[in-house]
Amino acid sequence: MIDLSDIKSIRKLDRSNMLDILLGLPGQCRDAAKIAARIDLPGQYKPYIFDNVFFTGLGGSAIGGDIVKTYLSADISAPVIVNRNYDIPAFVGKKTLAFVCSYSGNTEETISAYGRIKKTGAKIIAITSGGRLKTICKQDKIPCILIPAGIPPRTAIGYMSVIPLVVLSRIGLIKNQANQLKEAIGVLAGFKNNIAKNIAKKIYNKFVIIYAAEDFLGGVATRWRQELEENSKILCLSGLFPEMNHNEITGWEDVRHISKDFAVIFLRDKSEHSRVSRRIEISKELIRRKTKNIIEVRSTGKSLLARTFSLIYTGAFVSFYLAMLNNVDPTPVNNVTYLKKKLARKK
Repeated sequence: MIDLSDIKSIRKLDRSNMLDILLGLPGQCRDAAKIAARIDLPGQYKPYIFDNVFFTGLGGSAIGGDIVKTYLSADISAPVIVNRNYDIPAFVGKKTLAFVCSYSGNTEETISAYGRIKKTGAKIIAITSGGRLKTICKQDKIPCILIPAGIPPRTAIGYMSVIPLVVLSRIGLIKNQANQLKEAIGVLAGFKNNIAKNIAKKIYNKFVIIYAAEDFLGGVATRWRQELEENSKILCLSGLFPEMNHNEITGWEDVRHISKDFAVIFLRDKSEHSRVSRRIEISKELIRRKTKNIIEVRSTGKSLLARTFSLIYTGAFVSFYLAMLNNVDPTPVNNVTYLKKKLARKK
C-alpha cells in the first residue's frame, strides 16, 4: 500500500496530475467570480420576470446546480431545480432562468435539453468550455459563459457553482456573494489535507455510505459519492436525513448478506435542524450495532458557503488519497469513456 506522505510515489501514480488540479480550486473559484462579473447579461434578465431557476447538465456539469440549490434553499424565493435528462419538465417557460451546463459542450443529454428549453422561450445562460454548445449558442445569440478547457469535468466545480451564484446576484435574485466567496476561498486555501488522508485510510477496502442533512448538505453528499466513484473507482451510496429514517434505516437491521466491511461517513454542519441532529445521533447508535467504522466530518468556516466548500474540498482529497491507496490513477473514467464510444456508434 502506498505511503500517502511519499509525494514521489503519489506523483508517479497520479499520471494526469489530479493533485495539482485539486490544489488549484481556490484559484479556480477566484477566476470563476471574475468571469461571471464581466459577462454581458441581456437587459431583459430582470429578477421580477423569473419565477424559477433551472439547471440542466450531467455529472460534473450538474453538481454545481446541486450545490447552488442546497446553498440557496433558505435565501432565494424562486425554486431551484436541477435536471439530468434529455427532456425537460413542463413548467419550464418564459419565466424560467435556465443554466445550461456542459463542461465539454458536447454532452448529448444537455444538447437535447437545450433545444427543448429554447422552444419554451426561457431565458438561457450556457456555461461551457466549448464544443457543440458554444457553437449553437453563438448561432442562437444566447449568452454563453466560456470557461477554461483541459481539466476533467468533475474538477470544474468552482466554475459550475461560483459562476451561477455571481450571475444570480448580478441579476438581483440573491444578495451579493462577494464576502461569502472571499471567506470560502480563504477556507480552501488554508485546507490541511491530513484530515483527508486519515479518512481515506479508515475507508480503504470498505463499502462506503455517506449520510447528511438534506436541507443544506444534500448537494455535498452527492458530490462526495460522485468523487469516490469517479476518482477512487469504488461503488458508494449516499442518503439524506430525515428521509433515510423512514426507510433506509430499516435496511440496517440485517446486512450480513451484503458485507461486514462498511464505513459510514456523516457530513455535519451547524445549520442542521435540531430534530435532524437528534435523528442522526439515534441513527448512529443503530448503525454502530453493525459496524464500528463510523466517521464524522464537520464543516469549517463562518458563512454557509465557506462551510459548504470546506466539506466539498475534504471529499475531493479523500477521494484522491483513496485512489492512491487503491493504486489507481484518479483521472481516467474508463467505463464512462467506453459507454460514450458505444453510444456514438448508433444515434
